[in-house]
Amino acid sequence: MFLSVYRGYIRRALSHLGAALLLGVLALQVQSCAKPAYVEVNRTASDLGLLRSVAKGNPFQHVVYQSPRRIPTGKIHVYIEGDGVAWRMRSVISRDPTPRNPLMLRLMGVDPANALYVGRPCYFGLVPDKECNPDYWTFSRFSEKVIKSMASVIREKSQDYQSVVLIGHSGGGALALLIAEHLQNVESIVTLAGNLDTQAWTTLHGYTPLFGSLNPAARSPLPLRIRQLHLLAGRDQVIPPGLVDDWISQQPSAQRWVFEDFDHSCCWLQQWNEVLRWINRAGPHKV
Repeated sequence: MFLSVYRGYIRRALSHLGAALLLGVLALQVQSCAKPAYVEVNRTASDLGLLRSVAKGNPFQHVVYQSPRRIPTGKIHVYIEGDGVAWRMRSVISRDPTPRNPLMLRLMGVDPANALYVGRPCYFGLVPDKECNPDYWTFSRFSEKVIKSMASVIREKSQDYQSVVLIGHSGGGALALLIAEHLQNVESIVTLAGNLDTQAWTTLHGYTPLFGSLNPAARSPLPLRIRQLHLLAGRDQVIPPGLVDDWISQQPSAQRWVFEDFDHSCCWLQQWNEVLRWINRAGPHKV
């Protein structure tokens, strides 16, 4: 039964990567049956006082965590997590891509604004969704299909708000930039160690290109009206600041903050109040 879910992916993997990747897919069956990662994420969300629900996108389902408070500011902050655990090893695809350290959930937990955490397709226990296969957390993680489905959820959840702030970590930064193209009311984008040039990233690390994904660096610059803040870490071995500097320099209204003592995952919580002040300092640029 497990193999039947992944049959379409196996055919695609053979055409792109050959038999070696097929062996990695088959190896999924012998992974240990540990407690699902989403159980711990749900506990973290509950401890932070956040409410869990499942929203219907198009075509995927998405787990959503939301604060119960509603502040009439006319603005909602939307948090998007990084890639989680797409691969267990270089040739073994993870059975469950759910992040083990949900950084963005913790940042949202200290945000006093109206806030929403939108999960990616197949994450947080939704792998059995009929639309899911490993392509959507590996090579097609930034595909048009994923982007449109997440955008549809954000559009529906933000319809009572005047503007949206998209906030993404690592691969979530790439998603924030791509999702912004599908929303009319994006005021600001904040990325933390964002994967803003996926081709440069795969080349740097010797990874197989994300052949089913869009690359933010290959898209047209976002409109001037969208304020951008890109937070980079001086000790980041995953997304070194130099990897995305050229892209940032080409973006209108983009600012770049570098924290020399931070790495890819640490220590963003220390600066989050300052980032929130930046978000609330001004409205969108006038054009």
